[in-house]
Amino acid sequence: MIPFNNRFHGHSSLAYVYKNGQAIRSHLFVLKFIVNPHRKASRVAVVVSKKVLKSAVRRNRIRRKIYENIHHQLSNMNRVYDIVIIVSSGELLSTPYNEISDQISQMFDQASILK
Repeated sequence: MIPFNNRFHGHSSLAYVYKNGQAIRSHLFVLKFIVNPHRKASRVAVVVSKKVLKSAVRRNRIRRKIYENIHHQLSNMNRVYDIVIIVSSGELLSTPYNEISDQISQMFDQASILK
C-alpha cells in the first residue's frame, strides 16, 4: 500500500485530474496525470469500476496489485504529479505481476514521469 500522503482524498481532486489531465491508454488501463506544483508529494489513485468487475474482493485485489507496483516507483518520479489509473479490463486480475509492472513502467516512460 502507498503512504497516506501519496493518496487522493475526496472526489474534487480526482475530478480535476479527469478534466485537465493528459491520458495515455493501453488495453488494460488508462493513465491520467497532471503536474501539481502545489504539493510536496505525488498522489496516486486506482479506480476500478463495478462495470469492470462486480466483486469487491476482485476489484480490491487489482487495486492492491497496482498500488504495490507504484509504491516502488514513487521515489523515481522527476516532479510532483497527480496520477489516476483507471482499470478498463477485468483481464488484469489474471495478468501476472511482472506483466503489470512492465505495462505501468512503459506508460510512465511514455508520459515522461520517471527520472
